[in-house]
Amino acid sequence: MGVFVFLPLVLPLSALPIARLAEQHLHPRRAARLLTTVAVILASCSLVCLGLLVVVGTAQLPGNPLPDGWSDDEVREAVPHDAFAGKASIVALVAVAAACGFTVHRHYRFRARAHRALAGLPSGGGDVAVLRDTVPYAYALPGSPGRVLVSTGMLASLEPAERRALFAHERAHLAGRHHRLLLATRLAGCVNPLLRPLLAALVYSTERWADEEAARATGDRRLTARAVGKAALVSRPAPSGGPAFAAFAATGPVPRRVAALLGPVPSDRGWPPALTRAGAAALVAAAGTTVSALSALNASVALFLALEAATPL
Repeated sequence: MGVFVFLPLVLPLSALPIARLAEQHLHPRRAARLLTTVAVILASCSLVCLGLLVVVGTAQLPGNPLPDGWSDDEVREAVPHDAFAGKASIVALVAVAAACGFTVHRHYRFRARAHRALAGLPSGGGDVAVLRDTVPYAYALPGSPGRVLVSTGMLASLEPAERRALFAHERAHLAGRHHRLLLATRLAGCVNPLLRPLLAALVYSTERWADEEAARATGDRRLTARAVGKAALVSRPAPSGGPAFAAFAATGPVPRRVAALLGPVPSDRGWPPALTRAGAAALVAAAGTTVSALSALNASVALFLALEAATPL
């Protein structure tokens, strides 16, 4: 196996080209789901690899409760510099656990703070909460139920038709459970930092997804583009000391979003035709990502089988 056992930790690099291709050539809904799936699969393989490296690298240490067979020379030869790799993997796993714990804690802490801040506001039976604040902002706050938060400053900056587009955009975030996709990809980046660039692509894809849903709901792409551009120009972060609404706001590259809305409706058929330049590039990137995932899984399974063979009955 040799150095190939470390492949799950570095192969996520090959998944990065697919991010830009997904942004440009896939429907935003498909792109968001694809990016999240790729990130979760590759992060899972990296996590399994780290766990197995810890087992192999520390099995020979005195007092280790692991089976004696796991410290055999044949098993240890499967991992170059097994002792160093095992100890380094322990440090990496601790860092991963801390980063993932902090990310999840911060996510749910922000949600709890925001919902507590809204507890005293009249809901009126709807999903829109209007906050009296001259600072313009609007966010989708996930929860049970989810709410659309908008300040009076934002409402004053938009025309009635543009407000409807804004509300449709934020409702699309809630209906699509975009916060779950973003959280899963953030956690994947905590497991393997090489996957962090996928988050920016996912932010853009989820924003474009919500833009398209808003355009469909209003029936006017130019109106939606104007609402997106105007809201981005006037919006400001929520005041410091207030609810952490900004934790759920990610506008993405607004000029690209506006340009996309002013163009034709994106096709939902999948990848571009294979005989085109974009289609050929997409197939190469997809093949690279598939090989990366399969190689990562193969290295992890091979190491697991080596440990199982060395385990006494």
